[in-house]
Amino acid sequence: MNITIKQIRAFLAVVEANSFAEACDLLHLSQPALSVTIKNLEEIVGGKLLARSTRTLALTPEGELFLPVARRLMADFDNAFIELHELFSLKRGNLAVAAMPSYASTHLPQHLLAFHHKHADIKVKIHDVIAEEAVAMVQTGKVEFAISFDPGSSNDLNFEALFLDEFVAVFPRNHPLKKVKKVGWHHLVKYPFITLQPPSSLRALMEKTLSEQGLFLKVMIESNQLATVVQTVATGLGVSAIPALYKQQMQALNVEYRPLTSPTISRRVGIITRRRYPLSTSAETFLTLLRAHYQFK
Repeated sequence: MNITIKQIRAFLAVVEANSFAEACDLLHLSQPALSVTIKNLEEIVGGKLLARSTRTLALTPEGELFLPVARRLMADFDNAFIELHELFSLKRGNLAVAAMPSYASTHLPQHLLAFHHKHADIKVKIHDVIAEEAVAMVQTGKVEFAISFDPGSSNDLNFEALFLDEFVAVFPRNHPLKKVKKVGWHHLVKYPFITLQPPSSLRALMEKTLSEQGLFLKVMIESNQLATVVQTVATGLGVSAIPALYKQQMQALNVEYRPLTSPTISRRVGIITRRRYPLSTSAETFLTLLRAHYQFK
């Protein structure tokens, strides 16, 4: 059964105008064309919906039953197009953002504010999860994109860099390293080290890079979150190295941070999307805002 919207609209126009001639004017159709449209509809449903004579026009009992269905179908159709237009024009819709906590709690709010000023009707959901989980959410289609570290080569993911994030040394304010002008990794490896648990990609990057330099960390405490790492450093239990993204949170704690060299370790932070999957208008608009802000070369 292949009833068309055109046929339903024609049927409703005839019923509401109670006249084929007036319905023709409403639909901008000739009377023969309208008659053919109604005839085709009746052939599809299997019987007469309209009883017409030279003087009268009325619904058949079957037509009476079909009328509320036809009205509902047209209302649903019209509403669907209204909703679709609002989605494309960003007058409604949703934006789901997966972002590692160090980005979600620092850079992300200012960009969401800029987005909200232009598109206040878009509902936003933030998934502030560890970098590895943010990537997994994109891979499984739970979110359209994530802001995280470069996940490396992948057959199903695209990565677009936004900026470079370097590791900084972090230690208690009363620590001996406070007197060191240029802190290097060779300073940090002398003290108890607090870091993320495996399989953290950040930890793997640190240990791999340092081992190539003949340096090895004295890992004493492990955690799942950078916030816990920094809080533990603040108690005086050890030192750490974290991405510079997290500097904003450190300013309110009893810790010091310094640029970290010898070697300098950095990671690209950017947009992760699934290959071959188009983005919604709301997601593409937000990412365009991010690209314009960072303009990473």
